[in-house]
Amino acid sequence: MSARVAFTAGEDDAGRRLDVRLAEEPAIGSRAKAQRLIESGAVTVDGRARQKRHHLAPGEAVEVLIEERPPADSRGGADVPFEVVYEDDDLMVVDKPAGVVVHPAPGHPEGTLAQALAARGAAGGDPLRPGIVHRLDRDTSGLLVVAKSEPVHRALQQMLRERKITREYLALVEGRPASRTGMIDAAVGRDRRERTLISTHTDAGRDAVTHFELVEALPRTSLLRVRLETGRTHQIRAHMAAIGHPVVGDTQYGGAPSGARLGLARQFLHSSTLMFEHPTRGENVRCESKLPAELCRAFDAAKREPASEGPDGG
Repeated sequence: MSARVAFTAGEDDAGRRLDVRLAEEPAIGSRAKAQRLIESGAVTVDGRARQKRHHLAPGEAVEVLIEERPPADSRGGADVPFEVVYEDDDLMVVDKPAGVVVHPAPGHPEGTLAQALAARGAAGGDPLRPGIVHRLDRDTSGLLVVAKSEPVHRALQQMLRERKITREYLALVEGRPASRTGMIDAAVGRDRRERTLISTHTDAGRDAVTHFELVEALPRTSLLRVRLETGRTHQIRAHMAAIGHPVVGDTQYGGAPSGARLGLARQFLHSSTLMFEHPTRGENVRCESKLPAELCRAFDAAKREPASEGPDGG
């Protein structure tokens, strides 16, 4: 199900931020929800996507398409696989396998991690995804932190905004970056032409910063340790594609050929390390996750590849 919200900005709306004005609509109700809708590409102003900080002008036509999502009913998550690597009264750090969707969506109402975690005590934030502080794509595996109460959820989100939560990934990418370490500082948003993709070619970009370090150079690919400074949707995948080194196996962003070559049915992206100061206890929490078996097999295959296509390879 979906709902449509539409209005024309009046004189009283002149100069007001788009997200602030949207939050006043009863069907939206909060600035956080307004921002999520803007980020998802569901909001247009005079037919164009705009950033949340866009200042309205009288006469601009605003339209929102709201996809109604089912609540995170814990009964829908009974068979969802995941591992808890750290847990106390305030929060959990869980290890998500590839193939598991984090929260309910129109095409995936049940069998989500949010529903499984709700049954285990996750709470705080959006009732549709209780306790979820940050997310991982369906086919990205690894660690994410989950709150058990509203105050802890707010504290963790603030830490995330202030970049006090360290999130490191292991990514196998095509080719070899020009330097052993690097930083990609390029805004990302919905691609101008392919609206299902996130890219640097966008009219509604949000600041995005990704750091990478070469772990091991292989014949045709490179294993990178990637650290997020910001956490935009598909950020690592879009940034690596933008510099000509798509994540191996990423069928959306150019990594399909290498994935097929290495027998990989998912992108080679794994949230391997999570570090933060506990929001109530003040102690340092560090969690690590090893590469899952299918990524280890692909990595071994990548080591054995010939250096280039030709009579002996490819």
